[in-house]
Amino acid sequence: MDSVDFASLWQKTPLPMIAILRGLTPEEAPEIGDVLLEAGFTWLEVPLNSPRAFDSITLLRERVGQRAVVGAGTVLTAEQVDRVVDAGGQVVISPNMNPSVIRRSRERGAISLPGVATPSEAFAALDAGASGLKFYPAEMISPDILQAMCVVLPPHVVCMPVGGIVAESQQLQSWCRAGAKGFGCGGGLYRAGADSKQVRHNALAYAQAWQQVNCRA
Repeated sequence: MDSVDFASLWQKTPLPMIAILRGLTPEEAPEIGDVLLEAGFTWLEVPLNSPRAFDSITLLRERVGQRAVVGAGTVLTAEQVDRVVDAGGQVVISPNMNPSVIRRSRERGAISLPGVATPSEAFAALDAGASGLKFYPAEMISPDILQAMCVVLPPHVVCMPVGGIVAESQQLQSWCRAGAKGFGCGGGLYRAGADSKQVRHNALAYAQAWQQVNCRA
């Protein structure tokens, strides 16, 4: 899926946020998946440094079916891409920009969202076939910096800040005005060991914050 196709798909996502479930276990995966779907999250990421991450990816895919997109984060090698796709993963997300990971993801039919922090990394990722761009860590990339980069990036490219994104409409609004078209939500949404009640509360807070944002193209 190229960046234009991904942008079209992403535009149809009512809640343009990826749930980053670092630390999720297979035992928790089905219930947490249900809670997130109920709150409106339809993109679920299991970082590979979570316990038995591939098992969780498989279980989530079985649980959510066609209702959500499931994939992996912290994917660092082409070999890991193969394991993610074999486990049922549909999207490959990385903290860095590794062309071999991007190319393997595309070869296996997966959405590729590499991490970038500079214009050079952003253009190199797109040249390698990235579907969209994860701007990480967002704490290091201010909205002003993202806005400057979006001036030179193709306008259809999905730019997604990840890191320190909280359930506050003012923060989301600032990023959107700068050119962000989505977000990755980590510690403010899910932390290892969190129960479903807490995750539901956090997820609804993010959904409510997004409803107050009025800058989506």
